[in-house]
Amino acid sequence: MNPLLLHKEVQEFITEKSYSTLDISTLILSGSPFEGVSAKELAQQIQGKRKAKRKLPTWYAKNKIYYPPTLNLEQTSSEITALYKSKLVSGASLIDLTGGFGIDDYFFAKHMTTVIHCELNASLSKIAAHNFEIFGQENIQTSIGDGLDILKDHNTLDWIYIDPSRRHDSKGKVFFLEDCLPDVPSNLSLLFSKSNNILIKTSPLLDIQIGSNALQNIKEIHVVAVDNEVKELIWILDKTYIGDIKIITANIQKTTLQEFSFLLKDEAKQSANLGLPMTYLYEPNAAILKSGSFQSIATAFELKKLHVNSHLYTSDHKIDFPGRRFEIIAVYPYQKKVLSKTGITKANITIRNFPESVATLRKKFKIKDGGDIYLFFTTDYNNKKKVIHCKKITS
Repeated sequence: MNPLLLHKEVQEFITEKSYSTLDISTLILSGSPFEGVSAKELAQQIQGKRKAKRKLPTWYAKNKIYYPPTLNLEQTSSEITALYKSKLVSGASLIDLTGGFGIDDYFFAKHMTTVIHCELNASLSKIAAHNFEIFGQENIQTSIGDGLDILKDHNTLDWIYIDPSRRHDSKGKVFFLEDCLPDVPSNLSLLFSKSNNILIKTSPLLDIQIGSNALQNIKEIHVVAVDNEVKELIWILDKTYIGDIKIITANIQKTTLQEFSFLLKDEAKQSANLGLPMTYLYEPNAAILKSGSFQSIATAFELKKLHVNSHLYTSDHKIDFPGRRFEIIAVYPYQKKVLSKTGITKANITIRNFPESVATLRKKFKIKDGGDIYLFFTTDYNNKKKVIHCKKITS
């Protein structure tokens, strides 16, 4: 850390430039106006503040925050997902074995008496410690070193949190738990010797079944999406738990939280009733689709599924639903002559279980993007290609 970056005039410069459209390469070429502060250091702080505006608004609004390199910011949890995770823990003590920039720990500290932030990168650890001090978060302790080694020196704790690094020295970017650092599956015995409760954050690209096979004593898996984009999978392991795995899907939106939960074992046992499009069409949110709840969602809401592989649902009555809802205007056979007669030249197009891409369909039927019309190109349970013309339900 360069303490000169925290001086008033330097902070004012960083704030001013973060608001502007200044190109970072221009700043680096023109040089720094401050003695003892390089243009590269200024660029890092400006880039960090710009990225924080949307991802970390609490940090963005605070004076004298020190930002790490861009890669560290990209790897950190967003403020909104960190807040969600923090509500899953409570008690006296939590240790974060992969502390990073410290966003998760800031929110964990609101629910725990003590949080221990472990970070192998000494510079990043110091940055996190500085920011905790700026926020007055006195119940977070920072330790520099390997989180697993630090854990060995502690007595039992209420919670262990791990966000394994998905960047491997030889394999590059990885997704299997065994390839991440630390290797959680290989260290479960150590982890459970120090705590009954383990919270793990993984990439949304990790297959839920593969992750389930690699871990033990899984109590819950949270599939967390923000504005219909899956951001994280959160795994809760309980040393004493021997029951069925509960899947909780959460789609966090500006004013609402769409939640749906089911037991993993039940999904394999259920079979949705199939049916042709009726009055309303339902598209599950991204968290539900990632969870694989294609049968449970239909059973829970008493819906018909258009096709075993289409993941679109229908009913004759309008319901509250964790996803997008549409009123069906018309259903067309997939024929160019029929679609041409509709006169539709602008629409939002979605494909579900359909052999052609959105780009191909737009070109073929000369349909521009946007407007109030929604077209779903899909396949019904009779294996006939259909186009469902809808309008979106917004209330």
